[in-house]
Amino acid sequence: MLFSTVFLLTYQLLGAQGEYRIRTIAFYNVENLFDTQNDSLTFDDDRTPLGKDRWTKARYRRKLDNISKVLSEIGKEVSGTSPDLIGLCEVENQQVVEELIDRPILRDKGYGIVHFDSPDRRGIDVALLYKKSVFLPTSFESPRLLLIDGDGERNYTRDQLVVGGLLDNEPLHVIINHWPSRSGGESRSKPNRLAAAKLNSRIIDSITRLDVSAKIISMGDLNDNPVDDSLKKVLRTQGKKSDLQVGALFNPMEKLFKMGAGSLAYRDQWYLFDQIFFTANLVHSEKGRYRFWKAGIFGPSYLITQKGPYKGYPFRTYAGGNYTGGFSDHLPVYACLIKEIVP
Repeated sequence: MLFSTVFLLTYQLLGAQGEYRIRTIAFYNVENLFDTQNDSLTFDDDRTPLGKDRWTKARYRRKLDNISKVLSEIGKEVSGTSPDLIGLCEVENQQVVEELIDRPILRDKGYGIVHFDSPDRRGIDVALLYKKSVFLPTSFESPRLLLIDGDGERNYTRDQLVVGGLLDNEPLHVIINHWPSRSGGESRSKPNRLAAAKLNSRIIDSITRLDVSAKIISMGDLNDNPVDDSLKKVLRTQGKKSDLQVGALFNPMEKLFKMGAGSLAYRDQWYLFDQIFFTANLVHSEKGRYRFWKAGIFGPSYLITQKGPYKGYPFRTYAGGNYTGGFSDHLPVYACLIKEIVP
């Protein structure tokens, strides 16, 4: 039976029949969701009507329609509705996020927004969308990632957004990430992502010091794969449930990556930079509490380029310097939490 944002299904799960409530957590790099205004404080000139991209209001509105369509459908086949929590990156400001959730297909979902302006030179930020009927934010902050380049100059990048709250009255913390890119080469830029991973680890540690049982979900475009050092050596994520210990972090994306799955493609190779990982207590949760069920990459055919030199790649807004009217160069990822309904 479907009651607005609550979908109860009967599943054969772990050998037992049961009725479960499902909540979907999603993340999407929306690839340069900019308005058409020139911000004198950031390098957004390309995404203006007179800029290189000829970014018009009509193109902006189509981008909003495209992204809102995707968000409305992630996880819908199992939950019956759009995701309950959505992490976004590459949004220019709060206004574009407000206009996104005001598109007709999302307007009745009741999303709220948590957003901070970051010091990124391009003016791109991260944000959290949450269904007000499902999640109640109780705390939020935007820890700064301080990077210094080889010349001793500040490398301005995205902050990490930390939101604490109640998911159906269960405490939950969410961290939204957009780690430094591989610009200049993977090896040369690696220290920046290691620094981002260390910040993420400190955030998680600071939360668990106050509450050892805290459930924490970290998600974002990490610009690294699940097997890279930032995940495996700094955060010490595990890809197998059997390897999990108390306090460990479980990354279901590692298994997907080893199976050949990816969320973006470059030079005929798939990468899984978009990830969702979380504390082990979301895997081995007590009965009647939310726990991890499954994770995936949302890749319907309309998100894939169907012809031309980029056939098989994510269908992006611009390709080869030309406007194509697509969605993003990344595919969204998601994870489903379930909770058994106890009579």
